[in-house]
Parts: sequence; C-alpha cells; structure tokens
Amino acid sequence: MVKTNSQKHILTILLEDYFQVGAFDRLIRQQTWSRFEPRYLRNTLKALDLLDNQQTKATFFVSSWIAEQSPELIREIIGRGHEIASRGSDHQNLQQISPEEFRADLRRTRELLEQTSGQKISGYRAAGKLSYSADLWKLDMLAEEGFAYDASFLPTWNAVKENLPRLYAHEYTSDAKKIWELPYSTYRLGNFLLPISGGNYFRQLPYTLLRRAVSKWHEQAKAPFVLYFHVWELDVEQPRISAASSLNSIRHYRKLDKMAWIINENLSRYQFTSCADFLEINNTAEDDKNSLKVVNEVGLDTGDARQAKNREKVSIVIPCFNEEKTLPYLANTLRSLEEYLQQTYELQFIFIDDQSSDLTFAKLRELFSAKPNAIILQHEQNKGVAAGIMTGLKNAQTDIVCSIDADCTYDPHELANMIPLLREGVALVTASPYHPAGGVRNIPAWRLSLSKVASWLYRQTLPTKLFTYTSCFRVYRRSAVENLDLKENGFLGVAEMLGKLDLQGGRIVEHPAILDVRLFGFSKMKTARTILGHLRLLSRLAVMRRRGRKNSEKLIVHKPLSKS
Repeated sequence: MVKTNSQKHILTILLEDYFQVGAFDRLIRQQTWSRFEPRYLRNTLKALDLLDNQQTKATFFVSSWIAEQSPELIREIIGRGHEIASRGSDHQNLQQISPEEFRADLRRTRELLEQTSGQKISGYRAAGKLSYSADLWKLDMLAEEGFAYDASFLPTWNAVKENLPRLYAHEYTSDAKKIWELPYSTYRLGNFLLPISGGNYFRQLPYTLLRRAVSKWHEQAKAPFVLYFHVWELDVEQPRISAASSLNSIRHYRKLDKMAWIINENLSRYQFTSCADFLEINNTAEDDKNSLKVVNEVGLDTGDARQAKNREKVSIVIPCFNEEKTLPYLANTLRSLEEYLQQTYELQFIFIDDQSSDLTFAKLRELFSAKPNAIILQHEQNKGVAAGIMTGLKNAQTDIVCSIDADCTYDPHELANMIPLLREGVALVTASPYHPAGGVRNIPAWRLSLSKVASWLYRQTLPTKLFTYTSCFRVYRRSAVENLDLKENGFLGVAEMLGKLDLQGGRIVEHPAILDVRLFGFSKMKTARTILGHLRLLSRLAVMRRRGRKNSEKLIVHKPLSKS
C-alpha cells in the first residue's frame, strides 16, 4: 500500500508487560512483578521488527522498572534508531501522588533512563490519562523540570470547547517556560470526544468507524495524528489472569489477534515518526553515557559469598494439581524466596504432582529438575492436597517443614516471619487471613463468608481457639505431624490435620497473613462437596474430643479415705 502523502504523524509505543496494566492493578501489586514470566522482551523485539518492515521510527515510553530489568533492551531500541522517553518509575496512580513525590519520580526516572540509554530524555507520558481540568499542574512541573513534551492528556469536550487548540498538539506556556503537549487524538461526536488514538480503542471499537475517523483526521487536521499501542497487544499467547473480572478481561484480551494487522495498516497508509523527530528535538546526550549501568543483575548464583555459615535446614513442600499455567510464576517466586532467605536458611523444595491431567509434571521437570535442592515426586493416582502435604512431610530430610500453595495466594516470603515462631514445644505455625492483623484481597464475598463460617464452627469444636483452620500455608515440626492418621486426603485433610494435632495436645501458633486471589488457572475445590465434608469432619472431631475427655476421666485414681 502506498502511503497517502508526506504529512507526518506521531507513533508512540508503551513498553510494559501484560501484568503491569491498569486493568489488573487491583489484582497485581508492583512488588510482585518480578515473579511473573516476563514477555516484554520478545514482544518489544516483535514491535521493532514490525517498525523495521514499515521503515518507521517511534518513541518508546519506558518505566524505570523496565530499564532496570533489561538495559540491553534499551540499547536495542536506541540501536534501531528509535527514541526513549519516560513513563515514570512504575504504573502508579498519579491522582494519588503529591507534587513533591511527582517531581522526585520525574527526576529519578529520567536520570536512570539517561544513564541507561545514552540519550537525553525529553518526553514523558503518565501511566494513566491526565485531565486538562485537574492535572495542568503536572504539565507545569514537567516544564519546570526541562521536559520538551508530554503525551498524557485525554481531551474532553467540556475541557476544550473554549480552547480548541488543546484538541491537537500544541505548545503550552508555564511561567515563561514552554512545553509541547501531544494529547490523545479524538473524534468529535456532538458534545462527546471519542478517543481514536489506538491501543484499546482500536481493539474495542468498530475498526471500520476508526479507520474512517483516522482518514478524516489525516485529510482535515493540520496537527499530527498521535497513534499508540502497547507491546503486549502484539502477544496473542500471553497468559490469562483468571481472577480478572469479565469487564477487565474484555478490556485486556479482546481482539489481540487483530492488533498487528491494524498497526501495519496504519503504518502502511500514513507517515509516522517519533515525537523527537516531529518536534525536531536533538536528544544527543551532553556527555558520554554509553557505559550502561545494570542495576538488577544480582541473582542466586552471585550471592554465595554473602551466605551465612551453619544455616538452618528447612524443607518446603508444594503440592501441585493441574498447575501448568501457574508454575512459571511459582518458579520466579521461589527464586526470589531463596535469595530472600539464603543468609538464614538452607532450603530444600519438594514438589508433589498429584497425577495432574495437564502438563504440570513435565513443566515441573523442565523448571526444577536441574536444581540440586529440589525433589519432584508424583502420586500414582490423584489423592488430594492434604495427601500431597503428607507425602512431602514423609520425604523431607529436615524437622522443619513448610507447606505452601502452588498458586502463591499466600506470599511465600512470609515464611521469614513464620519459621522463627516454630520454637521449642510448638508443633505447627499456621497462616491466618482472618486474624485481626491479617487480611484478604480480591476474594469473592460468598467464598469468604463460607470460609469464615467454617472457621467459626471449628472454633466451637476444638480446644485451641484460632481465627483460621483451613490454610495450607504452614510450618510444621515434622516429628509432631508425620504419623497423623488422616481419613481425608483433600482440602478437608488440611483442617483434619490441624484438628487431630490439637486434640493430641500439640501446640499451634497462629500468624496473621494476607490471602490473595488466585491469578492463574482455577481453584479445584468443589464448594458443595467441601461444605458437606466439613460438617462430617466437624462431627468426627467433636466425637473424638468427647471420647478424649472420657478417657481422661478414667485415668483419674481415687484414693480410699484413710481410717481415723
């Protein structure tokens, strides 16, 4: 397709991964980003190849987090002739940030990006859309800090109807300092401005309508059309966050398969270039910054010199059933955990595949078989999570044994606080989201209510009064629990284990923790069956407790009265 004419438009690309997006910000915290399987490297290379094929240059907006993780990727973008600009330190909400924090973030991110890229950083784009009616102070501050342009503002009709130039790229003056604003491109429908600038709008709205709107902009507007997309929008095979709401799933995943050809069509029709090229900005660094600093390269293999001698040995048991989609996240989490605990504990990992029907066992071998401190076991038939924990306990070589959920709904790093609680005389430390100092995130209310009712019933039945009885996230003294005779092997066995230990007089310590929603795959718990099972188990435990009292009474020796 021949491009229509030499009129230039602006192409911007947001370099972020699928787990860093606004649609998932309530589910995924920034401190857990490093545990996800990264895909931004391959997706950015895919975007770069697309641009090479179309002979197009672009501006890549990059966060400091990405620059710290992959300085070599920044080098590649620069090497292919594109511009690097700032997107801040992370995907934070700028509506909840103070001016002082905003300024500090601008400076910190620009310094890192300039050090990493060897370019002068002239542009900025916020993680979220900014408003002319509420956020002009941020544009003032960007001008004060010496930025040449910003691309963060989404025009609304009420905000621009008396100042129409703000619909288009324009130069904004702030206290005698000037900065270019490159707002989202929009199409007027009455008193409503429809965003047509790319990204999610291209995937959600009828593309025939958007194609026509972009064509009219190109034919009628003197200002450049500002097109953008995220690198993850080129990734059809990205993992699915199962905990996302239906609305956010549509927002994130819908029509990913069409994004590449939509971008290709626009780059074929029109001339696009980077922000710096369009504004004729020279981003050459004032000094030589090509010696790049790699910020985040310390891994497990480089920490040996810092490891303390005589570390306590601890086993961590991870039962797995149909967890193929979760395992890459688990592997990164355990790598982080091992580094976090390496000065205090020597860890052994015991994975039990509970006869999964997917590729869990093969994935376990792929990810962990080369680890000298990992054991991978497989049940001959599906037995359940409690049976998996007991298998791990019996195969552990240490007296301190932890069990964690493969889906990491409890943060395994909390073991640093739980293991020390297994003091002499303590048989079990259990995580408790229902403890007053604990908490839950994103758990459906109906499921939370059922679980709390179950905990209340166990509290009425058992001697030790806890807030939570059903958590799989625990630290055991192996000698105290390995010989427990469990009748239940699945989720019920987790409660039975605690109940029988309690009835035998084992000391149990509760530790407040945060329970989060499962991100990948789906829970294997059958709700109705589990509710009935808990009622049966509670009945058995109540009978055992009564029998225990009667047996104790029989052991009392009554001395005969002495004769006077």
